[in-house]
Amino acid sequence: MALSHREGVDIRPTLLRVLTDLYVQSASHTREEEQQFVELTSRLIDEVDDATRAVVRARLSIYPHTPPAIAMRLALRTSAEQRVPQAAKIDVASFEPPARSARPPTDAEQRAASLQMQPEDAAQLNEMFFAASTRERTLILHNLAEAPLRPAARIYAPRAARAIETLHMAAYASDAENFTRELGDALILSTNTAERVVADSSGEPLACAMKALDMPGPVFEQVLMFLDPELGASVDRVYRLSRLYDRLGERTALIMLAAWRGATVATARAKYRSALYDDERHRARAATPQSGRPAVQPGSAMPTRTGTDR
Repeated sequence: MALSHREGVDIRPTLLRVLTDLYVQSASHTREEEQQFVELTSRLIDEVDDATRAVVRARLSIYPHTPPAIAMRLALRTSAEQRVPQAAKIDVASFEPPARSARPPTDAEQRAASLQMQPEDAAQLNEMFFAASTRERTLILHNLAEAPLRPAARIYAPRAARAIETLHMAAYASDAENFTRELGDALILSTNTAERVVADSSGEPLACAMKALDMPGPVFEQVLMFLDPELGASVDRVYRLSRLYDRLGERTALIMLAAWRGATVATARAKYRSALYDDERHRARAATPQSGRPAVQPGSAMPTRTGTDR
């Protein structure tokens, strides 16, 4: 509202970002809320710059309940369009490679492809992914493949090979503690994040972590079967995650790795953030006047000294 009163300031990009941020904060919406979001956003998408459109597309690409009208306008795939084959009454993740455009990318698209994920955005993506169902996680991973977000750097090949060997041995011995410790060290993850990835019963976070290390598919299947014998006894689960792993791209896994690292930074910032809005102002102590001897004015008599005879 303050920007709208200034002349020469285009508030449409800011308004579109704020509307999108508010919309994705809720896990579900009523029909009226969805219709209002579609009406407001549709007017702004074509009127903003390419960078703002890329940011909004990246935010909505990881949101599982993006309205179909907005997804179509931004060339995103919705859950209704996601094809999921069946395997013993359990959904099996299936990816279809998107059609590649023959034209070279524009400068705006190249800049958008290297957008660094902010810690708050990473924390939101992390929580959204862990709270989603199996079908929603599949959709999120698919949309991340084309999201204009900067992935994490690849793990150094010799370090990744050593980690794969250690993880394989720990999984074969059903040693979840050493498996978690080695995973956190290899991917530079906090202990809590590594434990959350390994302990997830659905298995998609573990698939992303192993893909970030470029673990071979047969080795990943053995990790699924031996790391947790109870979960490994489910043939449907092993088959579903194996299919997901084959179709999971390295870039998608590295984006999830960047989200896990960024979420740790966001948690640390929130832990040490000031509790009050004016804490920083009150930290600085007011300068107190120091009491001292009065200055002697020129021409005045020297004060009389008292004390010993000397």
